[in-house]
Amino acid sequence: MIVVLAIIALVAALIVPNVIGRPDQARVTTANTDIRTIGAALKMYRLDNGQYPTTAQGLKALVEKPTATPVPANWSAEGYLPQLPVDPWGNPYVYAAPAPGGFALKSFGKDGKDGGEGLDADLTGAK
Repeated sequence: MIVVLAIIALVAALIVPNVIGRPDQARVTTANTDIRTIGAALKMYRLDNGQYPTTAQGLKALVEKPTATPVPANWSAEGYLPQLPVDPWGNPYVYAAPAPGGFALKSFGKDGKDGGEGLDADLTGAK
């Protein structure tokens, strides 16, 4: 399932900006798709390991097995994502696990800064 979601995100990242005449809106669509894909990978991580990666482990825990506590006992040998994700503007997605059983995921949008309006607005996903 993760592989299918990753392929869909990759295709969306490559095709959507070329098909739609509004590249900024296409990037927003791609970022939202990426956030859903990363969220699905985080949920698979939780199913395997009983909790989401810590904020300190970050999204890197989906690509490489964490060595910092808590070390996941059932980490998938294939990983959960093929590479560390970046948003369509080239910035890393911001991940936080503020409470057990939940996470927050964010792209700062076109300006790469917290807050903003329009195309500069933050794009978020949470569980």
